[in-house]
Parts: sequence; structure tokens; C-alpha cells
Amino acid sequence: MSDVELVKKMLRAVLQSSKHGVAMTRLQGDYRALTGEIIPYRQFGHGSLESFLHSLPGVVRLERSSAGEVMCFAGVCEETAHIAQLVARQKNVKKSGCSKLLNFQMRAKSSSLFSHNVKPRMSLRQPGHMTHPSRSSASKSSFYPNQRQIYSTDLPSSRVPTRQLNRKSPGLEGKTFATSKVNTGIKTSGTPAQQKPVNSADVEVVQGRVKQLLQKYCSGVWLSKIPQLYRIMFQEELHMHKELATWTHICTVEKPGSNNIVDRLVYPVLEPAPKPSTVPAVAPFKQSPNAKQPTPAQQTTRILRTLAINIPPSAQKSKPPLSPTSPNSTKLDFSFPETPNAHSHSPITPPSTPPSHQPLTPEIKQKLRQLLSKYSQGLWAHALPQLFQEFFFFFFFFFFFFSANVLEDLSLLADACMVEYPMPDNRKRAILYALPCQVQTQPRPRPPPLVLPYTGNPHVPPLIIPTTDFLSVLVMEVSSTDNIVLRFVGEGYSKALEVLEEAMLQFYNTVGAGLCLLSPKIGQLVAAAIEDDAVLRAQVHLILEDTVKVYCVDHGFFEVVSRKKILQLRDQFLTLPFQATTCQLAGLEPFSTDGVVLKTLESLAVGRTLLVEIVEREDTPAIVLYDTSENEDVNVNAVCLKALQDKSMENPLQVNSVYTNVCVTNVCSDGSIYCQLPSRGQAKLKDIMDKIEAHFISQLTWELLVSKPFCGKVCLAKYKGKWARAEIINLHGSQVLDILFLDLGLPASLEVSELREIPPIFLKELITIPPQAIKCILEELNADGSVWPPEAVLWLRETVLNKVPSCMKIVKLDETRTVHIYLFTGNGAQDLQSSVNRQLASCPFWQRDIHFSKITRVSEPILPEAGDSPYTALALSNGLTLPPQLDLPGVGQNMDVFVSVACHPGHFVLQLWQDLYKLVVLMGEMILFYNKQEVTQINIQKNNVYAAKIDNNWHRVLVKGVLTNGLVSVYELDYGKYELINYSQLQPLIDEFRQLPFQGISAQLAGVNQGFWVEEASMVFRNHVEKKPLVAQIESFEEGDWPWERKISVYLVDTTHEDNDIWIHNIMVEFLDEINRAA
Repeated sequence: MSDVELVKKMLRAVLQSSKHGVAMTRLQGDYRALTGEIIPYRQFGHGSLESFLHSLPGVVRLERSSAGEVMCFAGVCEETAHIAQLVARQKNVKKSGCSKLLNFQMRAKSSSLFSHNVKPRMSLRQPGHMTHPSRSSASKSSFYPNQRQIYSTDLPSSRVPTRQLNRKSPGLEGKTFATSKVNTGIKTSGTPAQQKPVNSADVEVVQGRVKQLLQKYCSGVWLSKIPQLYRIMFQEELHMHKELATWTHICTVEKPGSNNIVDRLVYPVLEPAPKPSTVPAVAPFKQSPNAKQPTPAQQTTRILRTLAINIPPSAQKSKPPLSPTSPNSTKLDFSFPETPNAHSHSPITPPSTPPSHQPLTPEIKQKLRQLLSKYSQGLWAHALPQLFQEFFFFFFFFFFFFSANVLEDLSLLADACMVEYPMPDNRKRAILYALPCQVQTQPRPRPPPLVLPYTGNPHVPPLIIPTTDFLSVLVMEVSSTDNIVLRFVGEGYSKALEVLEEAMLQFYNTVGAGLCLLSPKIGQLVAAAIEDDAVLRAQVHLILEDTVKVYCVDHGFFEVVSRKKILQLRDQFLTLPFQATTCQLAGLEPFSTDGVVLKTLESLAVGRTLLVEIVEREDTPAIVLYDTSENEDVNVNAVCLKALQDKSMENPLQVNSVYTNVCVTNVCSDGSIYCQLPSRGQAKLKDIMDKIEAHFISQLTWELLVSKPFCGKVCLAKYKGKWARAEIINLHGSQVLDILFLDLGLPASLEVSELREIPPIFLKELITIPPQAIKCILEELNADGSVWPPEAVLWLRETVLNKVPSCMKIVKLDETRTVHIYLFTGNGAQDLQSSVNRQLASCPFWQRDIHFSKITRVSEPILPEAGDSPYTALALSNGLTLPPQLDLPGVGQNMDVFVSVACHPGHFVLQLWQDLYKLVVLMGEMILFYNKQEVTQINIQKNNVYAAKIDNNWHRVLVKGVLTNGLVSVYELDYGKYELINYSQLQPLIDEFRQLPFQGISAQLAGVNQGFWVEEASMVFRNHVEKKPLVAQIESFEEGDWPWERKISVYLVDTTHEDNDIWIHNIMVEFLDEINRAA
């Protein structure tokens, strides 16, 4: 076979593995993963990869996606026709004895920016020490170097880090620096690193030093950071840090209650408090009039001796704290003495002098614990008064008196919950978490186990559920929504099972052919020869005369096989956990056995590979299934729930019909409107919602709080003071979410504490009522579907919104069931000329060009006057200040980063890994603020900072340019992306959202020659770094006039592998060398 034919064959294999096509930017990487080589298009006389692909029409078909990206699809020819037929047949197979045909994964679901598969705020493992490496010192032993690179440098002993970061030391690896040269060599693959002998210190000496160290950090310090601080302070390694938890007389090691904090905090042991008898009991209340009153800070310090609070940087600017600043959490070992007259003051008449902070009663603390037990992801502290008033009205009278003190000083709650300050500079924004020992989840009903207990079976390790946000699964069987049998697809799961079953087939066809099991027992694990080419692990469930009914433990189905095909299962095939597992569909528990739901579920899921999101990680996880095989993601849970709707409750829609008593409930920015029509469903909905209002007044309990929000969940939220049906459509972190009021067609952004479960007694009735809001489009006005001018939207809202009655005439129903109408004010259809459509079309502001002329187009940046800093100039241009510059470590130091954007090694964007949660909180606040604001007209100026709505999130952006068609080019200052949006999506960035430094850091890769980067090299670089947490070692700074113009040069290291540091610049150097050799 010629070289070109071989390349065509391999290329066809790559393309046929993805029915949705392969992006051209990813094609080289996929080809290399299959063949170990790149596509040698230059060898065949082509100057670019795209030119070579165009020359192979029978192999590859090129198309351009809606995003402008070139996609490659497998071409259809006679040679591959039989393969297509085989794939089509496989789609209809419900159960398969072999996993090799189902080893593919689903496209990841489009999700929020906050859905990282990793946990911010934990330190990454630091790489081996490397200072100022050069290309000549790069190892070329392998494409993925299996060794840590160590370079010989001169490093003076006077070099001290400019600031301490919340992470491990930058790769010191147990070495201390002296005035002499550090002579090291490159550690070869497979050879352990040589380390200096450890000085064996007496345990008491080490304990004394640790105690001395903790005295400097009385606010607490990360356990993972103590070895670094110990090394800096005493010039010795601390090899006993894992024993700190047992040294209770030296320190207190505590794991915070938040689910997303993975490190542990270490505090010094508190000194014994002075005896109460040494201080008069009336001392705090009887003081001399001339005595100097303590400041609030002094008073707090004196009262809360046992409370450790991290001081925000704004309070200690002269000395950056070495204590952990990530969680900014309050220590939880504080206890208050109960005061007999804690409630003696009247809540109506405040005392003449401020009372000292008094503890809350045990009853109120118990109610607080009940509330927090419903919110495993935490609860904003400011939501406490409303929740107490709503659920614990009797205790609200007492809580109201203390609420001002409680919200001002959350240390009063320290023995009842975990207090976390996500924004160090804003002590008024705190999240409360239930203490770990107090979280008591109510177990859900569990389906019967798939594998019967049998004492004679050897031990098989349990199946570990992957920790990633979204997983690919193959749905095997469905008996109810509470008992779905599936198995995970991917490395360590279906791929490991494929290897195991191939080994079993080979073994039992050769040396194990005679291992027949003559007397199988019920519950015994066996190997079953299901087919001639498949031997599966199984368990005996029923023994008949000549046959045995077995359950295939990896595939979730039963099979009746001949006794002759039951073989002994050897221990070597029991190291892999059984792959079939059971899950429950979240939100469908009350309808688990409903025939309509099960029929819908079987048609959508059984025998198919889907994407799964785990809502609750229990023995039987609660999940949401998604079908991402089409352009639009399909929420399987939501579709099953909608199958219960009674269509007879809808108002039948017919073209050329006139409908009266229409109520317009929402007007969108694109001019589409939502209308309610009189129907049987609307009358029933009103009756049930009135009953729910009465139920909540008399019987509302804290059990109706929504504790596990997920997309597609139907619950209740308040609209204009009344409860209404709402569906969760998007999640922004753990506290903020987007909902859609189903019967109003109105989107909104809320905090999770504002949602309520539908009371069980009304749930089934309420679910059967279809959404009462119908989406309509005004005929003649929405031809292009573009965003309307704000004046037109406001005029339409003032004219028709909630104005009863209105009248509409249907002129068309399109394929999406969207209704095209003429709308009339009043209750009768008049001449079309009097319709709202024609009235709006005749308004002068309907001409879009008039509105576009209000956009200010500045061709050059705003230049500062003499003596002004760039920051001052931009601040004066819009009357607001810019955030402070992001504080970074010095040259040669390490920082944990997340790569948000990677174009090529010459340009990528970093975010500080441990500060990502601050951005999550900020964007959640922006969503809540801007989604509740009316659209305002602003003068858009180039090089100014605004808030922009992009993909349902609000970002801080810099305007780069304004186009004549109303589109604006913006740069996301926190993520480093360029976007093109409509001018109506821009709003002023208020001062509250200008406090956090812009998180995007422009960078280039050190250790490589910068220049033009070919497409293949850019793609390889992107695959290794984009959307990944890495360690960056700063090589140099390049400051700019503006915060977004600063650029740094860094080495990137992937330290996710325990025994291997992958230096990205080494990979790029070797890849470029390969390309040059291939050319």
C-alpha cells in the first residue's frame, strides 16, 4: 500500500469515529493519537493541511460550522458503505455482550462557566525546581518526558520571595540555598531523585518548633503549607507533618464544612481562659464615665478570645497575611456562656446604650441547623432573617432582636455553623455551611441490589463513581425511574472492561476451556459463555434442569444459558469492579412507576449512550440524563416530566382564528411576546395555586426548601408576591440560578434560598397542567429575529404588558409551534391597520439606524493628560475607578493557574487557580443585579469598561470596537475571550463590581522561540493546556499602560501525575522538531 493510501485509510478511521465531525484544529491531534505521526501533507506537495484535505473528496468532506470553524466529516464511498450499515444495526441492539462497540463518549453538555471539573482553592502539586531553563537544556528523550528537569544555576542566598502565596513552595524539593553554587544534574527516567539525608530531630524539638511557627499564624494556616513555612523558618525539612493531627496538645487540625474546601486548617492550641472569679461580673457594664471606651475591634478581641478570624488584606495592607486567605473562614471552636437575661430587652424599644453581643438561644441555633441541613452548598447569611420569618415565625420574634448583631458579627453563630467569607474585602457577604457532624441526610429508598449476597464469593472491589461533573453512560435496563441500570463509559470503566473480556475470551478458549462448573449454586459468581465470541462475568440466579439463569454483572441483563457454558470464574478476573450499577432520575421520584414516564424513558435512553450529571452522590446516585447527540441538548428528565401533561387542558390553536381575553405576560428583547389564553388548564392552575398559597400560610415547613437544584427541576418561586411555577434552566455556581416562570414565559435570576418545593399533595395535579404561556411573534416585525431597539421594547411593554383584555389573530404556526399573530388592544379584532404591529411599525424609533447613531465610536484610545496615570484617565472617562492591579508573585516563583484561553504558545490567558471562587461569587452577584434591571441606553465608547451579557452570564468587558450594524467587539477581562455581541447587551459596570482585580492574565510560553505558530502546533498546545489547572513559573514581566496590557512569560507544568512533571515547553520543542524533520 502506498503512503498516500495509508494516510487516507488512517484519516478515514479518525473521521468515522465521530459522526458530528472533527474540527480541523483538532484533526492533527486525533490522527497522531491513532498513528503516532502527524499528517505529512507537505510530503504530498501541499502547502497546508486544508489544501491536502480538499484533494481527498472521497475521504473527507469539509463544512463550516455556525461558529465559523472548519469541520471535517468522513466522506461516503462504496468502500465504507458496509461500515455505515453495521453502525446502523448496532443502534438497534438493546443489550450487548461486548463493550468494544460502545466505547465512545458523548459531547460534553454546554454548561455554565462555573462548572469546572476541578476544585478551586486547593493547591496543586508543585513541580521539580527549575530556574531560567533554556531550549538547549530541554530533554529530548521522549515526547512526554518521564523525569523532572533540574538545572544548575547560581542562586544567591539573599533572594527572598516578595510575598507569600497560598500554595506550596515553588518546587524546592527539600533543598536549601546557600551562597555557593547548587550543582545538580538531570534526573533520568526511572531513576529516583537523590535527596539530602534527613536530619533526625527529636519529636519534642519538632513539636516545639511547630508550636513556635503557629504562634505567628494564630489565624490558622493550611496543613499543606506548614512544611514550606517550617523549611523557611528553620532551614530543615518537616517529615512529620502527617502526624500533626495527633498532636492535640500542640495544635488543632480542622477540616472546614464546605464541600469544596479540600485542605485542612491548623490552629495553635488556645491558652486557658482566665478564671471568671478574677474579673467582676459587672465589669463590662459598670465603667467610669471618664474611662476610655474600647473600640469595636478591641471589644471583639477581648470578648472572642477563642475565635480565630482571617483578617482581610484591606485591614493589613502593610503586611500581607501568611495565613490562608482562600476560605477566609471563621474557626468553629468558639462557645459562649448562656446568659439568663438574654431576651430581657424589648425588641421594639432599643436600649440607650448598645448591648454587648449576647449568644443566641439553643432553640434558635437548632432551627439554624435545620435550615443549613437543607443547603449542602451553603446559604448566604443575609437570607437568614427572611427564612426565619417564613418557617419559624415563633422564633423570628426573638431572632429579630439579635439579627442586627448576628449579621454584623457572625461569630455569634460560630458554634452552630461554618462561616465563610468568599470575598476577603467584603465582610458583609458571608456563606454559612452546616457543620460536618450536623449534616444528617435522609436516605432515599434504595432499589434491590443487582448482585445477591453470597458468602462463598471472593471479594470484588466496589465501583467508584467518577468525580467529574458530566459522565458518559450506557443505559442498559429501566424497570422504574428509581432503578435504572447503566454503566460508565471511558478510561477505567468500559475500556477496562473491554480489555478484561478479551482476556477472558482468550483464556476460556484455550487453557480454561475445561473449567466447567458442574454444580453451580445460587449466588455464585461464574463465567458464562453467552455467545461464541463472548465470555462474561455473571452470577447464578436460578438453576433449572439443563439451563441456568444468570445475571451479567457488567451489562445489567439476565440470560438463560446451558449448564455446559457455565465456567469457573478465576480470581484474576475479579480485580475490576462490576460495571453495572443502579441510579435514580432526579425529580421523578413520585412518578417512578408511571407507564407514560417509563415508555418515554425507554424510547429516549435504553440502549443509548447519554451524558449524566450526578445531583446526589449516595449509594444510589440521583442523576440527570442528557442526550447531546443533536445540536440542542435534550434533558431526558424534563422530557419524561412533560410527558405527564394533559394536552386537553391547552387551548387549541388554529390559523386565522381570533382569540379574546388574551393576557400578555412578557415582552422579550427580540420583540417576541408570551400570552395566556383562556383554557381549562388556566382555570385549574388558578385553583391549585390559591390552595398552595393557603397551604404555605398555615403549614409551610423547612422541609420544602429546595436543597438540590438541577436543570429541569420544577418548583415554586415568588412573582409579584405570589407563588408561581418555575423551571430551573441554568445554574451559576452553588448560590445563583436562572429560572423560567412556566405560566408567564418570564425568565428570572434568583438565589437558591428563594425556591420552594411543590407540596406533595399538589404535585401530581400541578405537573399535569401544561405551561400556560404561549410564545408569539408579531407578524411583519420579526422577520430577521434580531434584537429590537430598547425604545421599541419599552413602548411595547407599556402598551400591552398585563393589559387585559387584549385580542390576537393567528396568521401562521411554524414548525417549532411558535405562533405568528396580529395583536390588538381591547377585546375585538379590528382592521389590521389598527393592530399593535402596524402602530409600532409606524413609530419613528423603529428605524434602527436612528438608535445606532447614539453609539459613540472612538477610533483611538483615550490618552491621559500630562501627569495623569493611565488608570486615572480611564476612570475620568466614565466617572468610575478601575480595579487594583492583580497581585502576582515575583520572577522565578510559582503560582497555581487555570488556562481559560489558549490560542498558541505566544498568547494564552491564565487565571489564578485559588481565586477562581471569587470570580464565581462576583459573576453570581452581577447576574442577580443586571437581570433585574431594565435595559438602559448608554453611549458606548471604545476602550471603556462595561458589563456585558454573554451566553446568559454577565462579564466585565473592554469595548474593542463598534460596528455599523449594531454589533460590538468586546474583550472579556476575566477570561481573555473576544466576543461579538449586540450593543443592547452592554450595561454600565457599577462601582461594586470594580473591586475585584481583573482575573485574566495574558501570557506567553517561555523556553521556546516565539514567532509564527503553525496550526498543528497551536492545536497541540491547546490540547495540553486549555481548560486545565497547571503550575506556572514566572520567567519575566512586560508591564503595560492598562491592566489588560500586562503580559507575562511563564513556564507551564502539568503536575496532575504523581510521579511525573510534564513541562509544556519541552513538548512544544519536540513537536516543532518533528514538524521540521517531516518537512
